Amino acid sequence: MKRTSRISDLRNIITEEKKRGRKIAFVPTMGFLHHGHLTLIDKAKETGAFLVVSIFVNPLQFGPNEDLTRYPRDIERDALLVEAAGVDILFHPTVEEMYPEKMVTFVEVGELDEMLCGANRPGHFRGVATVVNKLFNIVQPDMAFFGQKDYQQYLIIKRMVTDLNLPIQICPVPIVREDDGLAMSSRNVFLNPEQRQEALVLSKSLNEAERSIQMGQKSAREVEEQIKKSITLKSQGVIDYVEVRDASDLTEVTDIKRPVLIALAVKFGTTRLIDNKVVEVKRDV
Repeated sequence: MKRTSRISDLRNIITEEKKRGRKIAFVPTMGFLHHGHLTLIDKAKETGAFLVVSIFVNPLQFGPNEDLTRYPRDIERDALLVEAAGVDILFHPTVEEMYPEKMVTFVEVGELDEMLCGANRPGHFRGVATVVNKLFNIVQPDMAFFGQKDYQQYLIIKRMVTDLNLPIQICPVPIVREDDGLAMSSRNVFLNPEQRQEALVLSKSLNEAERSIQMGQKSAREVEEQIKKSITLKSQGVIDYVEVRDASDLTEVTDIKRPVLIALAVKFGTTRLIDNKVVEVKRDV
């Protein structure tokens, strides 16, 4: 496996691979890799393309009171994991390499930044879209792989690619969970044993909501209240949001008549976790 922190080196390598007729597959990450990231890599490897993985903790997507300095990092551990996974090149730029000057140009994502995680993290998805667009311009991938744990991010990137006519196929990969149901996240390392156990209420409440919808519940607000009550009764978690949205474009839903996204964000101590579930709706016969 090759590895570099320099944009120019990566571009030269990719240019040579494209001259050989290779397609380029790309998995962007913020590092501290877990099995969820490795699943993205496995899916990308299935394409047979030249595989690029990036590790970059992007300061643009962290607010002033968020956990940028606390975000877990271990580049040498991650390098061993991606090498064992069969990655062709690891790109791990510094902040100075990615942002040599103060940024004045950004990718705005409109109303998609004003809901769910964007509502309480203003500018977060502008930072995400901007860095992903920069990475796309650097890597020039034919396809890029994103986990659906951050479903809002996935839809924003997909929409950005469409709006900006980028010749990239966005490939979604379902949420990867621990054996007990907790969605895998680099931030799970910050949970103490009690918080880790309490956090299981997230996936359990989503599963309960799915069953409720499939049994005929049509009220989005009732589903949201059901989940909030479950989290409040069964944990010390502080709810950021619980919302039912249209699964295709995140528009508001009142009556559940088509596939919906049930999305939530909850804080356990100082650790904010997100989770979601896309629920198909049984058609009336």
